[in-house]
Parts: sequence; structure tokens; C-alpha cells
Amino acid sequence: MANKYLAAILSFFIPGLGQVYARNIKKGIIYFLVAFVSLAIIGNFFVDSILNSFYYIIDILISIYAAYDAYLIAKD
Repeated sequence: MANKYLAAILSFFIPGLGQVYARNIKKGIIYFLVAFVSLAIIGNFFVDSILNSFYYIIDILISIYAAYDAYLIAKD
């Protein structure tokens, strides 16, 4: 049994880690890859662009949703 609060905190800081902690490994890998790919595409290719500022917004939204999903997955 995973602690739902710990799963949410883990997944907020590293998207997907809370899902892996709650033993939903496939979903955890998907969240991690989505966060990593958004970092790679927006963070590296659009360095001097206006899209670079949107990366932070997208990153926070992914982290919040991943934390919420980890909270729902974990059974206390």
C-alpha cells in the first residue's frame, strides 16, 4: 500500500515517480517521457524564442497533473 501524499509529492518533483511508487510503472514511464520530451523540445530547440517561457508553464502543469494522478492511484 502506497501513501497517497508521498506519491503526489514524488510525482510533483519528478513526474512519473509517484506512479512508479504506487506500482503503476507503465503510467510512470509515460509521465516521465512526456516531461522529458517537453524539456528536450521546448527547452533546447527554442532557447531564444518566446516558447521557452511557455516551457515553465507546461512543466508546472505536467507536474501538477502527474501529482494529482499519483494521488488518485495510490491507495492509503
